[in-house]
Amino acid sequence: MSHKVFIDGEAGTTGLQICERLEKRSDIELIRLSDDKRKDAGARKDALNSADAVILCLPDEAAIEAVSMVENPDVRVIDASTAFRTDPEWTYGFPEMSDDQRAAIKASKRISNPGCHATGFIALTRPLVEAGIIPSFFPITATSLTGYSGGGKSMIAEFEGAPDHGKGHERLYATGLAHKHLPEMTLYSGLESPPVFTPIVANFPQGLILQVPLHLWALPDEPDIDAVRNLLTAHYLGEPFVRVATAEESAAAVAVHGASLANTNQLLIHVFGNPDQDTANLVAVFDNLGKGASGAAVQNLNLVLGVEEGLGLI
Repeated sequence: MSHKVFIDGEAGTTGLQICERLEKRSDIELIRLSDDKRKDAGARKDALNSADAVILCLPDEAAIEAVSMVENPDVRVIDASTAFRTDPEWTYGFPEMSDDQRAAIKASKRISNPGCHATGFIALTRPLVEAGIIPSFFPITATSLTGYSGGGKSMIAEFEGAPDHGKGHERLYATGLAHKHLPEMTLYSGLESPPVFTPIVANFPQGLILQVPLHLWALPDEPDIDAVRNLLTAHYLGEPFVRVATAEESAAAVAVHGASLANTNQLLIHVFGNPDQDTANLVAVFDNLGKGASGAAVQNLNLVLGVEEGLGLI
C-alpha cells in the first residue's frame, strides 16, 4: 500500500532533504507540482486535499494560508514552520519528549515539527524539570552552535560563495534575546520563563551543538553529575534516535564536533561535569536538518501513516 504525500515548499532546504528521504521509498507516492504551478493556489489546494499527509516547509504566513486550504478531514498535516508550535490544537512533533507524546502524534491530524534549537533544549531540560531536579522557576542559559544551512539558501550561498569558504563569517545572532524558538523552548521544557539563549552560526553546513550549563550546587536537591546522567539515560532508554552517552564516553570526548551526526536523525546527549566545582554542562549533538528538521518530519510522517517509525531514517 502506498501513501500519497505532498510537500508544500519542497524547493527549500528542509523540503529538499525530506524529498531525498522519501523519493526512494516504495510506500510513498509523492505529489509534485511543476515549477509554474508551485505558487498556483488552485493547484496547491488540489494537492493539499488529495494527499494522505502533507508536510509544510513554508514561512509562517504561507503555512497558515496552506492549512486554511485543507478541506479534506482525513488529511494529516505536519508543519515545519513556527506558526503552530505552541498552539494547543496542534500536537508537538517530538516523540521522545514524554511517555505519551508518541501516541499523541499517531492520533493527531495536526502536528507541528519542532524547531532545531528547541529540539536540543527540550531534550536536555524537560526530563529534569519533570523530575523536579530543575525547578520550573530556575533561571537557565543555553548556547548553540549551528550549521549555516539553517539560514536557508541565502546563508548557504553567503558561506559557500565567500573567500576561504566563509571563514570569518561565524557570528552570534538573535542578540536581542528573542529568538523565534523561545516560546516552544519554554512551554515544552516546563519552565516558567524563557532561557537566556545565544545561538551562533558556525562554518559547517549541517550539524548543531546545544549546551545548557548548570551550577548543581544551586539546585534545590544538589544532584551530582551521575544523578543527572542517570535520569536522562532512563528517560531515553530504548529510544532509536536519542541516546545518552555513558560516563566513559563523555570522559573520552575531549572535543565535540558539531557535524558529527550530519545526515542522520540521531541525537546524542553528553553530561559533562566538574565534581570539584559542582558544575555540569548538558550537551545535545545532532543535525539541524536531520533530527532538527527534515529527519524529524519524516519520523512524524511515519508515525501518522502507521509504518515503522525509522523507515527511511538512519
